[in-house]
Amino acid sequence: MAETLRGEEAALVAVQSALADRPGVLAVARGLSHFGEHSIGWVAVAALGALLQPRRRSAWVAAGVGAFLAHVAAVVIKRVVKRERPQHPAVAVNVGTPSRLSFPSAHATSTTAASILLARTTGLPLPVVLVPPMALSRLVLGVHYPTDVLTGVAVGVVVAKTVGAVADRVGGCS
Repeated sequence: MAETLRGEEAALVAVQSALADRPGVLAVARGLSHFGEHSIGWVAVAALGALLQPRRRSAWVAAGVGAFLAHVAAVVIKRVVKRERPQHPAVAVNVGTPSRLSFPSAHATSTTAASILLARTTGLPLPVVLVPPMALSRLVLGVHYPTDVLTGVAVGVVVAKTVGAVADRVGGCS
């Protein structure tokens, strides 16, 4: 007898059922996953910005540091909480992961922090543009529960606000 889907597993399967089979969705989700792994993509964007805009270097550096610190915060929380990734047979896992731990999503955490800090630097509405696709990709890929992603976004906001406040105090990076 098959296990009944409930709560977050049911939500996860519903997201996958609605989106995963659409053309290009899995490829984009996997691309986002690779870009966000260990916050490397965001750190690279920040480094490039610092190189190309020397007058705004401190703001770009703050964005890279914030993305990396958000990733670190997520990893520390994962090791304390020790929630395992979705394992229900109805959940398709569509990408490899560096660990079995799920809560919170480090991708959602670092993307949120990076997008908020990069928005301060560029003046663009980056959180609205960048966070939803990254968050949704974690569900499409079957590697996080919805609360993993939502908590990752919340932790990313806290890290970004903290890094932004410190950056403002030490050098006026806004």
